[in-house]
Amino acid sequence: MRLLLIADTHVPKRARDLPQQVWGEVARADVVVHAGDWVEPALLDSLEAKAERLIACWGNNDGDELRARLPERADVTLGGVRFTVVHETGGSAGRDARMARQYPNTDVLVFGHSHIPWDTTATTGMRLLNPGSPTDRRRQPFCTYMTAVVDDGALAEVTLHRLEHRGA
Repeated sequence: MRLLLIADTHVPKRARDLPQQVWGEVARADVVVHAGDWVEPALLDSLEAKAERLIACWGNNDGDELRARLPERADVTLGGVRFTVVHETGGSAGRDARMARQYPNTDVLVFGHSHIPWDTTATTGMRLLNPGSPTDRRRQPFCTYMTAVVDDGALAEVTLHRLEHRGA
């Protein structure tokens, strides 16, 4: 099962649309995971129409309409792997242990908010993934997203992809 992980798209405030490379990944993915900060519902509508399956939550920049349509926390089991999708996890110091305590029944935590890619494993074995942002690199050298594969009950082939920044 092929996954596309994105967050912090901020469309149309930081970009008019997702980059074409990301739309290509949407077409190839079995599941698209979006960890919040959509900003406007139009991108949600587009992803719901184009993605084979969408798992998503809202973020701190998402208004009432998005919050009415999306949960603050999305939990799903994909191929035997338990995922939780949230937007914010607090500061990076102690994040792995704090999130492992907060989500003890989660194998993979996908989050956003910082726009900083993150891939670590807590001592409990929970994997923490932040794909960064495909549209707003902030202080990062590149805009980013992640792909991954769920195979035989395990998460595999987690890859961080870089995009050239093209501005808003």
